[in-house]
Amino acid sequence: MQNSGTIFDLKPDTPHILLINPWIHDFAAYDFWAKPLGLLSLASMLRYHGFNISYIDCLDRFHHQAPPVDPHARFGRGPYLKTRIPKPHGLPDIPRHFSRYGIKKAWFNKDLLSIKPPDLVLMTSMMTYWYPGVKETIASVRKIFSSATIVLGGIYATLCNEHAKRHSGADVIETGAGEGFILDRIAEHTGYSVSLKYDPADFDAYPFPAYDLQQKIAYVPLMTSKGCPFSCKYCASRFLNPDRMVRSPESVIEEVKYWHGRFGVQDFVFYDDALLVDAKKHAVPMLEAIIHSDLDIRFHTPNAVHIRGISRQTARLMFRAGFKTLRLGLETTSFDTRDELDAKVTAQEFKQAVAWLREAGFHQDMIGAYLLAGLPGQEPADIEGSIDIVRQTGAMPVLAYYTPIPHTALWSAAVKSSRYDLESDPVFTNNAVLPCQKEPFSWETLSRLKHLTSVHP
Repeated sequence: MQNSGTIFDLKPDTPHILLINPWIHDFAAYDFWAKPLGLLSLASMLRYHGFNISYIDCLDRFHHQAPPVDPHARFGRGPYLKTRIPKPHGLPDIPRHFSRYGIKKAWFNKDLLSIKPPDLVLMTSMMTYWYPGVKETIASVRKIFSSATIVLGGIYATLCNEHAKRHSGADVIETGAGEGFILDRIAEHTGYSVSLKYDPADFDAYPFPAYDLQQKIAYVPLMTSKGCPFSCKYCASRFLNPDRMVRSPESVIEEVKYWHGRFGVQDFVFYDDALLVDAKKHAVPMLEAIIHSDLDIRFHTPNAVHIRGISRQTARLMFRAGFKTLRLGLETTSFDTRDELDAKVTAQEFKQAVAWLREAGFHQDMIGAYLLAGLPGQEPADIEGSIDIVRQTGAMPVLAYYTPIPHTALWSAAVKSSRYDLESDPVFTNNAVLPCQKEPFSWETLSRLKHLTSVHP
């Protein structure tokens, strides 16, 4: 496996593109199967079209200068390296340390100096409130490659476009999927033009993401579909991916076999927003093919699956296929007021889905039901009641702290309810500070809720 700063297959007179996954600045961060799928997909696309590429992952847990880490522990998950840094302006009341998560600055600078100066730098961005890490990464690149054009894309760049233009330090801010603009941007900034070699409307035609650019492949994220048919008021999925695209089951199985056969990958992580939608045409044949392949592999769904898509058949297939970490998008058990959030599931559908999963063989600690905490106007008693109901069904409650997100239906209510000026700075939307609590941050309340989720009946 090549190291993160290596240029692959250099070709004379072909632009050199550097792709960077930036640092995270936060009160807490952990690698829960988190990879920059969009950026690695672009890397694969550019390599497919003959470009010289380099990739540096500022979050690399397996960096060659870092202490050795077992990539197979915890199904591939693990803690990032971290360095204590000052808290952001405006958050002095948070009684927690703030850190830069990822490789040390000296390591990053050394990686940058080890490669040929790039003709173009592509950087992604994830959580909106992580933008200070993006800003610091861009500033570090500027010090070494002062003349390189830096293009910023990703979630923060798309959701907070004007803020990114003013504060990120990037030369160009792009919104939406990079496949739609990247070749044009390269031609614009390097003068090198190439035509797209596949149909962007055909999801099966896309090359597999370039996970081989990593130091080690601890797990592989799978995107078998894009877009979501639901319009949940707290979620920006429809804004980020307005068009629904679905891969064929055959294409997905081919990718699984590729990473397992060539690199020995055992843990696969579904990144879909709607994995079980139209299950008879998509998930069912895909799961049946996985079972018939008889591979020693495991599957995880940290993005959650829609409960309404769980039937006796899909529950049995997921268990037989090797699903080990199953997360359900429940959000709340206050079904009488659920329309204020979404219309994804009823009380009976949730209970029946859990019953089918337990019948299929899933243990309670394998079935996690996400419960949103920190919603505008939400009382701790509502969360406590949801935790109790989830436990009664035989699932495990998992708290998911609400992040106010621009361009969602709940954004205006979040702005009104927050003790911070959310519109002035995305850093105030950090879910670790429960920004929609009117009262000062309460560690006692949070600790009590966490304790309730961990107590077994």
